[in-house]
Amino acid sequence: MPGYGKIDRDYAIRLATTAPEDDGPVWMVNLMHYKERAEYTDGRETTLTGREADDEYMPVGPLAAVGAEIVFVADVEDQFIGDEPAWDRIGVVKYPTRTSFIAMQEREDFQKAHEHKEAGMDQTFVIGCQPMNLPQVENQVDWADVPHPPSDDDGPYTMLHVIRFHDAAGATDTPDHMQSYQQVAGSVAVPNGVRLDAWFSVEGTIIGDGRSWHQVRFNTFPSRRAFMEVALDPDRTEAHSEHRDTAIADTYALGIRASVNNLAGSIGGVE
Repeated sequence: MPGYGKIDRDYAIRLATTAPEDDGPVWMVNLMHYKERAEYTDGRETTLTGREADDEYMPVGPLAAVGAEIVFVADVEDQFIGDEPAWDRIGVVKYPTRTSFIAMQEREDFQKAHEHKEAGMDQTFVIGCQPMNLPQVENQVDWADVPHPPSDDDGPYTMLHVIRFHDAAGATDTPDHMQSYQQVAGSVAVPNGVRLDAWFSVEGTIIGDGRSWHQVRFNTFPSRRAFMEVALDPDRTEAHSEHRDTAIADTYALGIRASVNNLAGSIGGVE
């Protein structure tokens, strides 16, 4: 058992035993919280921070060997909802099949690099996901024409939502109250330039804290100022209290800045 989370053995078995004719791509969404200082199990002295140890771990070779691709990397700038843990970094890896995820864990080069992850990671969620159909966005606005366009000081700003609904069907069918909220929020967000990068349904959390989730959503705004314009809009705020809070049982809402964002491209949408 890793020191940074609990393994869902039922989901691990599903990943490992999916029949080839039923298998296909899976997107693993990683939420990462680092130790202040890396701590190696062999007791070696190190000056590495937890983040630096995770950078040493980065398994680019093993990922490429199984056909996987890193499609999203971002640092967390704001944690609006969800107190603990305080997430530091987000990553998304697309694996060509579920069994390829298990195959990577069994590679010797991956296992050798893993000591760095164990040393640097305090807590992580690794959430297995499938793409959802996105709501139709009408009257999409060019970022050059929005009230708060991207600038050198305030560039694209992505909101990540990790969601568990009260309604158990929420992984595939968004509850009515959430749909009502989305209609109001969208009427404010679209004029401010929101882009729906990807929405995912959750099929399992391979590593976490025992909680289950239904959906993971990535929405990008042209700037943080543009997002705050939406967040503070009185109509959206009222709908949040009336509908969103009614629909959602548990959630994280994180403001993040991406250094890699090919979510749409990895699904087959327009980058």
